Amino acid sequence: MRRIRRVSLVDIILLAIRVVVAIGVVIGTYATLSAGKLTWEQWRDLLIFGVAQGSVYALIALGYTLVYGVLLMINFAHGDVFMFGGMTAFFVADALGSSGFLDANPIVGMAIVLVVAMVSSAAVAILLERIAYRPLRRAPRLVPLITAIGASLFISNSVRGLYGEQVKAYPQLKILVGKFEIFGVGILKTHVVVIVSALVIMAALYWFVEKTRTGRAMRAISEDKDTAALMGINVDRTISITFAVGGMLAGAAGVLYAIVFNQVHWFMGFLPGIKAFTAAVLGGIGNIIGAMLGGLTLGVLESIGPNLLLSGLGVPSPNQLRDVVAFSVLVLVLIFRPYGILGRPENR
Repeated sequence: MRRIRRVSLVDIILLAIRVVVAIGVVIGTYATLSAGKLTWEQWRDLLIFGVAQGSVYALIALGYTLVYGVLLMINFAHGDVFMFGGMTAFFVADALGSSGFLDANPIVGMAIVLVVAMVSSAAVAILLERIAYRPLRRAPRLVPLITAIGASLFISNSVRGLYGEQVKAYPQLKILVGKFEIFGVGILKTHVVVIVSALVIMAALYWFVEKTRTGRAMRAISEDKDTAALMGINVDRTISITFAVGGMLAGAAGVLYAIVFNQVHWFMGFLPGIKAFTAAVLGGIGNIIGAMLGGLTLGVLESIGPNLLLSGLGVPSPNQLRDVVAFSVLVLVLIFRPYGILGRPENR
C-alpha cells in the first residue's frame, strides 16, 4: 500500500509512454522482419553505414562533452566549427586532386587535408573561447548559451559569404573506390577508412585525457576550477587547449564526413551538430566514453531504425524519417534517463 501511495500521475504517464514505445518497437520490428523486405546483405550494409556515420557523430560529440566537462556549458557553435574545417580543407583537397598529387600520393595527400581541417577548426574554436566565452565565464548559464547560438550564426553566414553557398564536391580518391573483402564480406573502402580513422583518433584522445599532464589538468578543472587554480594549474590555458582539442576532433570529423558523403556546404554543420549533441546526451554529457558510445549508437539507430520500425508498417520512404528517429531518441533519453547511458545522476 505504501508503494501505491507514492506513485504519482507523472510516474503513470511515463510508464504508459514506455509501454507504448515498447509495443510500437515490437510491432514495427516484427512486421518488417516477417515481411522480408530487406535481405541480410542489405541489413549488413545499413549497419556498416550506421557505424561509419556514428563515428563522425562521435568525434563531434566529443567536442561537446569536453567543453561541457570543463565549463558546464553547451557550445552550440561546435557544429559550425566542424563545418568550417570541412569547408576549408575542401580547397586544399580540390587543389591536390586537380594536380594529380592526391591520387599519386593518397596517404600524404589525405594527411595534408586532415591537418588543414584540424588546424583551421582548432583556430576557430580557440577564437570562440577567447572572444565569445571567456568574458562570460562567470555569467549566468543562459548568457553563454545565447552567445553560442549567435556565434553559430556568425560562423555559418561568414563561411557562406567567403566560400559561397554552393554545394562543393570533394575529390574522390581512386584508391578508395570499391570494397575491401573482410572475412568474406564486402565493405566499402570509404566506410572502413572512416571507421578505423575515427577509432584511432578517439583512442588517442582517451590516452591524452587519461595519461598526460594536460589531460589531468582538464579533469581537475572539470571538478573545481578554483581549487585547480590554487594547485598551480593555468585554468585559462587549459580551457583554451580543451577548445583546441575539441576543434581538432571536429575538423577531422569534417573530412571523414566528406569522405562518406562526398560533399560539403556552408549549412552542413547544423544537423550533424545537433545529432552529435544528441549523441553526447545519449552517452552521458561530460563522459568521453559515453560520447563515443552515444555517437555510434545514434548512427546505427538512425541507419537501421527507420527501415526496421517503419517499413513493415507500410510507411513510404522510411529513410526520409531518419531525423525523426534521431530526435525521438533525444526526447526519450531526456524523459527516462536525462543523465545518459554512462552519465551520473548528479550531472543533471
